[in-house]
Amino acid sequence: CAETLFFDYNRQHNVRIKVARIFNTYGPRMHPNDGRVVSNFIIQALKGEAITLFGDGSQTRAFCYVDDLIEGFVRLMATPDDVTGPVNLGNPVEMSVRQLAERVIDLTGSSSKIEYRPLPIDDPTQRCPDISYAKSTLGWEPKVALDNGLKRTIAYFDQLLSETKTRNETIVRLSA
Repeated sequence: CAETLFFDYNRQHNVRIKVARIFNTYGPRMHPNDGRVVSNFIIQALKGEAITLFGDGSQTRAFCYVDDLIEGFVRLMATPDDVTGPVNLGNPVEMSVRQLAERVIDLTGSSSKIEYRPLPIDDPTQRCPDISYAKSTLGWEPKVALDNGLKRTIAYFDQLLSETKTRNETIVRLSA
């Protein structure tokens, strides 16, 4: 809907626009409770909780590290006015959600087990961008390998959880 409005304003009022479609971005500074699969899995693994997988985990996703996404935005914004998009910005390397859970468990050194729950009816079985237009028009493609991005994201959440635990312990001591 928003894209339609953008293109209408572009045509009717000659307003400059750039339209990017974002696919499964992850990285440091994500909110721990944002409900996205990467943050959910990392938080669960770091807490030693069960990793919740919906369905059998065979549905596929492609995960783009935030630095790569920002580079794509910068390149899109630097294009001439006639390049409006939409441009898919994401990582075209697919993996199953189960594989992601296994990678997170491995990279965190967690003892978490995978817990399967019913698959919501509206959950897509595949989500992977075609970035050929971004490659040809922007000269852009993601550079950060999944494991490297996950390690940085895990380090961020590990620090965040440690700070939260320390803050909570301080509050308990002060109220005692």
